[in-house]
Amino acid sequence: MSTGQEVSSRVLTVPNVISLLRLALVPVFAVLIVAGQDVWALVVLAVSGASDWLDGVLARRLHQVSKLGQMLDPAADRLFIFVTLLGLAWRDVVPLWLVVVVVVRDVMLACTVPVLARHGYGTLNVSLVGKAATFALLYAFPLLLLAEVPGVVGQVAHVVGWAFTWWGVGLYWLAGLQYVSQTRRIAATAG
Repeated sequence: MSTGQEVSSRVLTVPNVISLLRLALVPVFAVLIVAGQDVWALVVLAVSGASDWLDGVLARRLHQVSKLGQMLDPAADRLFIFVTLLGLAWRDVVPLWLVVVVVVRDVMLACTVPVLARHGYGTLNVSLVGKAATFALLYAFPLLLLAEVPGVVGQVAHVVGWAFTWWGVGLYWLAGLQYVSQTRRIAATAG
């Protein structure tokens, strides 16, 4: 994330606490989705989405952009996406191939970590495409869960949820390919 602000090594910041709380919500969501507590699962997803936005805004406004935050925020996003997809697939709300498509992309990116480390780099900055993909997926999943409600609400949520899903997956892979390309450039330049 390029904020134009100095990135600190501070650990205890307001945005980092929010990201840690969001990480703590992941198992809560998992239990709720498995137990069929859809209303509460939707509430947790909504809180997670709002806190994802809030930690970024506060990091910039309070000048608390930190190295830890730059790792925690995307990690929380990935974990929420993964657990949500698993829960929705377990409930037969989404097909298993969707889980595979998302996981394969993340495994591909995990393979770039040793290459980056070998050349003295940490995690890459999150791109605008990556942020848009995460946004789309984190909005798609609550809508797909809401699509389980019978009637017009469920029908509309189904259409909009799948639209967000397709856009999100496409952007997710586009961002992943951009990160791989960036890693290749770094390796070629440093090598």
